[in-house]
Amino acid sequence: MIRLRHDLSEAFALAAFLCLGILLARGHAQPTLPTALEPTGKLTPEKRAALQGELERHAQVLEAQSAVIKAVAKLVGPTVVFIETEREPAAARRRNQHFEEAGSGVIIQWKGRFYILTSRHLIRNATPEKIKIDLADGRRIIPTQLWRDAKSDVAVLAVNAPDLTSAMPGDSAKLEIGDFVLAVGNPFGLNQSVTFGIISAKGRRNLKMSDYEVPLQDFLQTDAAINPGNSGGPLVNLRGEIVGINTAIASDSGVNEGVGFAIPINLYMFVARQLIETGKVQRGYIGVYLSDHFGPAMAAELGLPRPMGALVTKTEPGSPAAAGQLQTGDVILQFNHIPIEDDGHLITVVGTTEIGRKVPILVYRDRQTFTLTLEVAARK
Repeated sequence: MIRLRHDLSEAFALAAFLCLGILLARGHAQPTLPTALEPTGKLTPEKRAALQGELERHAQVLEAQSAVIKAVAKLVGPTVVFIETEREPAAARRRNQHFEEAGSGVIIQWKGRFYILTSRHLIRNATPEKIKIDLADGRRIIPTQLWRDAKSDVAVLAVNAPDLTSAMPGDSAKLEIGDFVLAVGNPFGLNQSVTFGIISAKGRRNLKMSDYEVPLQDFLQTDAAINPGNSGGPLVNLRGEIVGINTAIASDSGVNEGVGFAIPINLYMFVARQLIETGKVQRGYIGVYLSDHFGPAMAAELGLPRPMGALVTKTEPGSPAAAGQLQTGDVILQFNHIPIEDDGHLITVVGTTEIGRKVPILVYRDRQTFTLTLEVAARK
């Protein structure tokens, strides 16, 4: 029996082999491969149709988001200008040479007149006739008047031309880390360039500029690409409102490396309005000297969990601080309900507070907190 079964199995195997050979010889299709063994990228018509439908649904979501960005670009674009300045410093005059700087600006309307906001370092030594402004529609104009503030890097140009389009300043105090923003300007002379990113940090201070100083700093940080030529251009939110004026980049190469800085529009307009209305800037003053070495050890000694606020080392006689009973050794934790991070932050907040305003300040003294009220005076 065993021998018989062996003979039959061999006969069946031979018959199967012959049949397979005949089928292949006649061009019949090979058996279907398992899905895992199918060639990469091979899709049946049914799978392609399903994938196309899925892609359509996802694309609609992204296109809706993209529509917001496109609308902002269309809204803000006509308000952004290209600024070119020709300056003649003493050394250049001696060599009979000229050199130019170029950047951006944005048109706003204030009390019925049009002005261009830009960076002071862009036009720091220029006179109005040396400043060329190219509008988005191709017209070229020059400013009728200009104002500058070196401490904040703010510059304002008065302009007079028909059919100007203006942008709307927003409220930079409402910005949060992660908010989407667009930077609009003229990097490398490439007019009307738009880049997209987020607010990546707030309250950046003590930045070292390459060839100019900005003592009053409270910068917004963004990863929207900012390059040479973007200076003076607007940083706008998704509603098309100006939330900052682009002013600097952090870069070893001189071009964008993902970290750019803008002056918050609230700080900018605090300075700009005064320049327009009075021709000068009055900054708030309370009359305190502050420690710039307030570190973890000193904070622990005072009973604070970490360095926070601004440590008072001295008050000036007759100052608002003295009248408000601030003392040496006090730590100012809040000023006008704004949490204070360090001494530089307090200087900026006080400096941009309305003169004559009475503000509450939260003070830490002898391991307790309490509130005092100070009237902000004008810095002499």
